[in-house]
Amino acid sequence: MNTSYKWVLYFTQNLKQQRINWKTQPCITTKEKTAIVRSLQAWQLGETSDGNQLLCAATKHAIAVGDHSFVDAVALFIKEEQKHGRNLGKYLEAIGEQTIQHNWGDSLFRIVRHINTSMEWFTLAVITVENAAQVYYQCLKDATHCPLLKQICTDILIDEAYHIDFQVERMNIVYKDKGSITKWLCKQFYRLFYFATILTIWITHKKVFKAGGNGFRQYIRKMTQKYKRTLGRVGDKPEANTVKSAGERRIGNLAAYLKSTIN
Repeated sequence: MNTSYKWVLYFTQNLKQQRINWKTQPCITTKEKTAIVRSLQAWQLGETSDGNQLLCAATKHAIAVGDHSFVDAVALFIKEEQKHGRNLGKYLEAIGEQTIQHNWGDSLFRIVRHINTSMEWFTLAVITVENAAQVYYQCLKDATHCPLLKQICTDILIDEAYHIDFQVERMNIVYKDKGSITKWLCKQFYRLFYFATILTIWITHKKVFKAGGNGFRQYIRKMTQKYKRTLGRVGDKPEANTVKSAGERRIGNLAAYLKSTIN
């Protein structure tokens, strides 16, 4: 059973999980809404991409490496991201706020994704944003006392941990066949892209980060640690690459569980 097929099994099963009790009534103060709503509207918009370009890149990559299950895994990954967007939109509606159709940060990110449609480029962008999302949703969870919002954030945080494993695994596959000089140049670019992007995310969403107890220094420290554990370890030997090893163990255990439930 190849790794991509294990991810197909995982995403298929995970999409069936219901971790949010929508009968829970939202309770959020005016002060809390002021701190989070505009940011939440922008982040919700970013979670609603149709993923067509990513699917095209995944299809080309899958054909090139002979891993056709990867396309199915990416399609399910996109569905999971869209689930996040629907849940956030449902919450905004529940508290009397509207979703939005345009935001400068989201528009900028979409333009960046259009510059290069390779699997490497998409994977780099997704790892960067998913790392920031882990910090963001934890801050969002801590920024209010609303039980429903906390459930939504917890659901997303569980998903994001696996998303990062999925993407880091693919980045290692993309990266491994490069020459030594190209690898070095790519590492420099990964770092530049990552930190430029997280600074943009801070500017756009700093009210939520601060409301969740993270000033700029704490945010940068956490994001630097996440870089070291993900993009910073791309290309390391398997025994040294703890992120990859953790991801392999996690998805391997899930695959074994799913296989036992099917049997």
